[in-house]
Amino acid sequence: MQAGDIKKYIQIYSKGLLEDTLSFWLKHSIDEKYGGFIFSLDRDGSILDTDKPMWIQSRFVWLLSTLYNTVEKKQQWLDLAKHGIDFIEKYGFDKDGRMFFRVTQDGKGLIKRRYLYSEFFAVLGFAAYAQAAGEESYKEKAVELFEMIQKYLNTLGLLLPKGIPGVRDMKNLAIPMMIICVCQQLKNVVEKNYCDKHIDNAIAEIESHINDQYRCVLENVGPNGEFIDHFDGRIVTPGHGIEAAWFILHEALCRDRNLHLINLGCKMVDYCWQIGWDKKYGGILYFKDARGLPVSEYWHDMKFWWPQNETIIATLLAYYLTGDEKYANWHKVAHDWAYRHFPDKEFGEWFGYLHRDGRLSNTIKGNMWKGPFHLPRMQWYCWKLLQKMEIKKNV
Repeated sequence: MQAGDIKKYIQIYSKGLLEDTLSFWLKHSIDEKYGGFIFSLDRDGSILDTDKPMWIQSRFVWLLSTLYNTVEKKQQWLDLAKHGIDFIEKYGFDKDGRMFFRVTQDGKGLIKRRYLYSEFFAVLGFAAYAQAAGEESYKEKAVELFEMIQKYLNTLGLLLPKGIPGVRDMKNLAIPMMIICVCQQLKNVVEKNYCDKHIDNAIAEIESHINDQYRCVLENVGPNGEFIDHFDGRIVTPGHGIEAAWFILHEALCRDRNLHLINLGCKMVDYCWQIGWDKKYGGILYFKDARGLPVSEYWHDMKFWWPQNETIIATLLAYYLTGDEKYANWHKVAHDWAYRHFPDKEFGEWFGYLHRDGRLSNTIKGNMWKGPFHLPRMQWYCWKLLQKMEIKKNV
């Protein structure tokens, strides 16, 4: 990657983040009447649904706080992060300390799921806001919530099982992936060894999902990493695998370019690219079968926005850590395909859902799953990483 390429990408990512993605959400999502944010928006920012997913409330708090921490001490960003935090604290938690997945516009609990992702992202938001605002209480809240997550994960019978216990038990890739994600944020406000212990355990769990026979990262495996030859056991989500890969590569960077973690993360990037990149139309597919068999999920060959975002980060980070031009080329290919198909040139931000051949599936900019997270995180992370690359080139 040449100096001119680095400058070009810095401009694309920084300008795209601040003048396109962020401006869209700041213009359309703030709920001045009831608090928090409304994310279910059509392409022009018009409201499609007023229900509020708690995990995306926390994601936006994380983004606003992170921009305040790393880009500019802009009071508007800090104030809006507090606007989101206040809504989360007031309406996000049920009486048992668990969080709602979705609430009404005015904060009445609607849906509460067995999963812990609302809690994970609240940890992310609380920790980032604690760093931005310098408020010790939010650090404490982040740690308390993370400890509660650990209690639910590690206490038999406390978390309702997905299946019948003892019959084809499985563990999922997303949990250790999220532990790495939130602990990397917690490291900014709490003792490093506390976080590294959890990160090490999570990385070991993720390693058990890597299947060398089929050259893939499996979404679900048996309790000891066993391959399960059923639909659930053969499923590969390339976007998840590649997201976990760049979390591991980021950890390698945090640990003075730890070679084992670099090799592990790059292996995962390689496997996910090989199985996930659509050789006919381009873009990362949503699901694949490890054995190449038909996939049961009907949206398996669609192109969602977020796997493209994660691939753009992972390939750039792999290049930064290894200098291997293969990754620079993959980054260019993934970047060019995504930027050709997803951005809305008229109203800004990205569409979320495309058919396999790149045709637009619908005009939604946000819903209960899509909001200001994967895209702006990609733009922010790549921008900051490219700045490091630019400095290195100029040394």
